[in-house]
Amino acid sequence: MTNSAEWIGRVGRAWADEWRRTDRAFASLTRTLVASLDATAPQEGRALDIGCGAGETAIALADLRPRLAITGADISEDLLAAARGRSERPNLDFVAGDAVAAAAAVAPIDLYLSRHGVMFFPDPLAAFTAFHASAAPGAHLVFTCFRDWSLNSFARDFAPLFGEAPPPADQPGPFAFADEARVSDMLAKAGWTGIQAEPVDFAFRAGEGPDPVADAVAFLSRIGPAARALLEMAEADRPKLLEAVAGICQARLAGGTVDFPAAAWLWTATALPKGTP
Repeated sequence: MTNSAEWIGRVGRAWADEWRRTDRAFASLTRTLVASLDATAPQEGRALDIGCGAGETAIALADLRPRLAITGADISEDLLAAARGRSERPNLDFVAGDAVAAAAAVAPIDLYLSRHGVMFFPDPLAAFTAFHASAAPGAHLVFTCFRDWSLNSFARDFAPLFGEAPPPADQPGPFAFADEARVSDMLAKAGWTGIQAEPVDFAFRAGEGPDPVADAVAFLSRIGPAARALLEMAEADRPKLLEAVAGICQARLAGGTVDFPAAAWLWTATALPKGTP
């Protein structure tokens, strides 16, 4: 599973290079997240995007709330370079480093948001407790994360190629927040209230254009489980794997696009007032 060192290095570089296709892959989920932010975000104050990546969600919020000061935090300098290169909004800035430290630096926070950037903390309870400590009274928390691995075919469909088992739910990684009860309990212990999780099914678009299958193979060769396998295997073995990846993508081709069924949670919560038992 992807760890912090990889986000700072190889994985962060790949996602920065592929930000257009990763934004496309998550587009339908992003619309759901942005609609929730539009219903929740204050007109003024301070917001923090946790693990902002190449900045799409923070940029969308900056356009929705021009008087809201927004900070996007990420540990990948490469992703932040991509984010800065696509945004000149006066109410938006990006900072490198740990999101917990970024929150403390700009506290109090009126809104925390994240599109799939919260699943990589080595101690999530400590992180969300710290976010609560930096929150304004009544601050909102809105984020998405993957549901169970078995519901996300962009990962599940490729597992037989690598002999991969479902990833452990209690370790940092893309599916670390899949367990609804575990995450709800963690947020409650961290001081959050009004905790709700809405299941969201969406199409993870891997390929489109003149040759959707080739586009999907190129994308999945940089992002996801096939990318790791290609990096680690001998050069002579790569054509066979790419052929297998193409076959899986071909099976998902419909209507001129390669879409993989995917499943996420949309979490919302509110910070308890300080001193509340």
